Amino acid sequence: MDTKQIEYIIKIAEENNITRAASKLYITQSALNQQLIKLEKELGTPLFHRSRTNWHLTEAGEIYVKNAKEMLRIKRDTYQMINDLTTGLRGHLSVGFTAGRGITMFTSAYAIFHQRYPNIIIEPKEGVVRELQKLISQGDLDIGFLTLTDVDRTTDIYETIYTEELFLAVPSGHPVARLAPNEPGVFATLDIRTLQYEPFVLMDKRSTMRTMINQIFAEAGFEPQILFETGNNHTIISMIQSNLSCGILTYYYVKTLPSGITCFRLPTRPTWEFTASYKKGRYLSDAARCFIDLMKSQWGNAGTISGELPK
Repeated sequence: MDTKQIEYIIKIAEENNITRAASKLYITQSALNQQLIKLEKELGTPLFHRSRTNWHLTEAGEIYVKNAKEMLRIKRDTYQMINDLTTGLRGHLSVGFTAGRGITMFTSAYAIFHQRYPNIIIEPKEGVVRELQKLISQGDLDIGFLTLTDVDRTTDIYETIYTEELFLAVPSGHPVARLAPNEPGVFATLDIRTLQYEPFVLMDKRSTMRTMINQIFAEAGFEPQILFETGNNHTIISMIQSNLSCGILTYYYVKTLPSGITCFRLPTRPTWEFTASYKKGRYLSDAARCFIDLMKSQWGNAGTISGELPK
């Protein structure tokens, strides 16, 4: 099934520029323009509003691109179904993950996956959760491994790998740190209102973790003094360790923290989920199913907390 013309039009729409699209497609601008003109003549209407710097879709173009993407999805699913029916050992699998924990979990599962499917080409994509959700919804990503709450879920499929708790983290030199036990893996509970006049370093507003954080402070009845916002948990860890601020961290990072940071559980025990997500209604290949199952078998207990002090 030759879908090159469809792919050409979609690329122009993605780039909003025929020159950039031609470069990405490794063809001449003239050849790409001829393909577009041929299609527009066939349809009897222009697909793009043209300008030197910005090409954007007409109403007809919007309809064409929406259905063209669906046609490509059907093609991919059809080929994958036939591949699974015959050998199931060749093909491509696009996998999305977030920075930080995502790459660690991905590489761990991939080592075993590659032994089982040595001829499956993995196409990794890293991004924030909402960017990956968009790719999944558009059919441009086979599976994504995402951390989120129920509020952040789209209409696509989410399989829980583990549930994870959020912790309050303070510099070990802070006066409240003396309330923590010396026993590794055991955590005291601390009301976050104890720190309402302290500066905080928090995940930025693009992060799904910020949804949880905002809820925590709202329930506590105060707005935090935000010293710094970041998209990187390791930055939060570094700033707390440097005695600059307090913060909120997930258990994934709490269980391997460096010295200089003391953690407490929150009274409400806030949690979110690490999930495997894929497009609703899309065919899930045997290889994709295998990768999800590997992540579950390797990381299913990652959210387990060893202990806590009595409340």
